[in-house]
Amino acid sequence: MTFNRLHFIRQTDLFTLRLFLSAVEEQQIGRAAIRENIAASTATKRIQDFEEIAGIQLLERTPKGVAPTAAGQVVVRYIRKLFTELDAMRDEVTAFSEGVRGEVFVASARSIFVPFLSRELGDFARDYPMVDLVVRELENTEIVQAVQQGDADIGVFALAPGLQLEGVQVAPYRTDRMVAVVPEAHPLAGRASVSFKDLVAHDLIVVSVMQQAFSNAARKLGVAYKPKYCVRSTGVAMSLAQARLGVTVQPECSVMQTRLDGVLAIPLSDTWARRIVQIATPRERSLGPAAQALLAQLMSRPADAATGAAP
Repeated sequence: MTFNRLHFIRQTDLFTLRLFLSAVEEQQIGRAAIRENIAASTATKRIQDFEEIAGIQLLERTPKGVAPTAAGQVVVRYIRKLFTELDAMRDEVTAFSEGVRGEVFVASARSIFVPFLSRELGDFARDYPMVDLVVRELENTEIVQAVQQGDADIGVFALAPGLQLEGVQVAPYRTDRMVAVVPEAHPLAGRASVSFKDLVAHDLIVVSVMQQAFSNAARKLGVAYKPKYCVRSTGVAMSLAQARLGVTVQPECSVMQTRLDGVLAIPLSDTWARRIVQIATPRERSLGPAAQALLAQLMSRPADAATGAAP
């Protein structure tokens, strides 16, 4: 018998598909029968009938148990995908009667959480009290990887050259710009704007996550890049600038969250200084109702609004 799509749909039920999957995972039909709470003889007959309907052998039988054939591995892959979609359908339908519930894993960086994302997550938590938010603070490249690998449902990251976006879908979230933070008495303090080339001639205070971007910018400009200080946090960098130890470059949204005594924020004129923040979601798997609800809320705000930034 060859594969007949209509015959397969009419003759195959979900329980048989679950039983076949259990047989592959347990590597024995007898153990699969126990797992699915039916008689071993009934399980054997169902799987034999399933193979006949499919028109091809799906399991290799050995004295030790069973293993999927090449065709059986294809069937297993599609059965798992089918049950994943059925679970998603159940969750979405249940949400209509019980309200949205579940877990949402969100990954982002501190420079995005503080000015933008934290407030919106707070709003979401109040609107959806039955949803548990799991928040992970990661570096920029790790955020996209977390979404790609299934460790996060939603990732919010700053677009950067060389960032690999395979396996994710992206959408605009916010825009921001980089600014130079300089002491009030600094020679650059009177400028309406400065370039990165202007800054590298002075004592530069760099946050470690920005090292690569600044190194690339200096190389393109053909200038020497030798930062005076390298620190891990924006707060430390700006405190050193306030102590008149040098100048630093920070996202404007982060600077606006901090009380600036003794320093000035000057717009950076370089084209790369415009920071584009985007949302990453999985390309190959569907989001659950809770993650979809959060995504809809994040996407509902204007992409160029600096939400949460203090005046």
